[in-house]
Amino acid sequence: MRKWLACLAAVVATAGCAPVQSGPQRSGTDETTGQLRVWLFDEVNRAAKEKVVAEAVAQFQGAHAGVTVDVQYIQVSSRAERFKAAFSDPASAPDVAEFGNTDLAGYVAAGGFADITADVEGWAEGKDLLPAVLDTAKVDGKVHGVPWYVGVRALYYRTDVFAELGVQPPSTLDEIAPLARRIRAAKPELIGISVGGKYVYGALPFVWANGGDVATREGDKYASAIGSPQARAGIAQYTELLRDDICPPAQCAGNGGDASVENFRGGKAAMTIGGDFNRKSVDASAAAGKYGVVPLPGKSPGSVAPAFAGGNLLGVLSGTKRRTLAKEFTQLLAGKQYQRKMYDAMGNLPTFADVQRAVADADPFLKPFTTTLEAGTRFVPVTPSWAKIDAQAVLPTMLQEIASGGKDVDAATTTAAEAMNAAFSS
Repeated sequence: MRKWLACLAAVVATAGCAPVQSGPQRSGTDETTGQLRVWLFDEVNRAAKEKVVAEAVAQFQGAHAGVTVDVQYIQVSSRAERFKAAFSDPASAPDVAEFGNTDLAGYVAAGGFADITADVEGWAEGKDLLPAVLDTAKVDGKVHGVPWYVGVRALYYRTDVFAELGVQPPSTLDEIAPLARRIRAAKPELIGISVGGKYVYGALPFVWANGGDVATREGDKYASAIGSPQARAGIAQYTELLRDDICPPAQCAGNGGDASVENFRGGKAAMTIGGDFNRKSVDASAAAGKYGVVPLPGKSPGSVAPAFAGGNLLGVLSGTKRRTLAKEFTQLLAGKQYQRKMYDAMGNLPTFADVQRAVADADPFLKPFTTTLEAGTRFVPVTPSWAKIDAQAVLPTMLQEIASGGKDVDAATTTAAEAMNAAFSS
């Protein structure tokens, strides 16, 4: 799934995936033959994914007499309805499924995915999962999925434009706006840096790098932190980029991550914040052969702004009648062998430290992204309430209000905090 980072949680929420009040019960059986049902996300380039999955299926069936694996590719846009129905009716549910890590809390609250903590702890390969990435598969400290791939963002820039103007990539967040402004002044046909009023995952590193956060947790309760001085400093720094002399609001305020990167791909921007997962599309664009990537810098030279750790998981459905088979297939497809195959086929960044290191050593392009991962990533609040906040577009609305001049940073963040706290307490 290539576009999840910009819209993943919002799609779940707007599709009405409220937590199911009564999730599936454990079947009490563990059949070792029959059909194992698997749901994976459809892709624009599904053929490459399908080929790797078919290899895993053949290997699994060859090792398990009397077992067949039925793989269905479901649309990302309709997954909320599909999972909601599956959680309510185990007879229609898969045994194993791919899902986004920002969907996790809601799905676990619905009783949909099994606790596989002991399975991961007892799995020889499990010890090599990157701890920060494994954390994105946890709710209340329990693991409910195996991270299948991870995605982080870094700063793409046009090497030809930078060479022409004699400038270098920014070494701190504070340098981005002046640099982008200088570029646009010298080349008014270009956006200095392509960002967007709906690009929440592009904005959050600015919040985190300034010492702020989206929310804080006390016990089992969350409270908004978007109105803290540190968070406001980060929001102010990001929305400064949404100005006519950098990225005009008329062009940029309505953009999410995909549209922000598209400006760069189309040769319309000198910089953007893009993911490792954007590489293939950029290489097939007007920017091909004319761009470089560096980690998005932090507040001090040499530091890296914390990135959002996006990605997808493979999990075992709670209502499966074939728990052992489901666990074993999950560990095969999400294991080292097939993560490497998925990287080769689709560019999905592996979640095992040694596999990630191997692909990075073979491909220098990955260095800014692995450096970003090593510097430490962050995540959104792990609570079903996050779906409500996404559904209400609380953070995009906040960014757009500031970009349009409708509200200043203090007023917009205050309104956003109130809306978040209402969602957290409901």
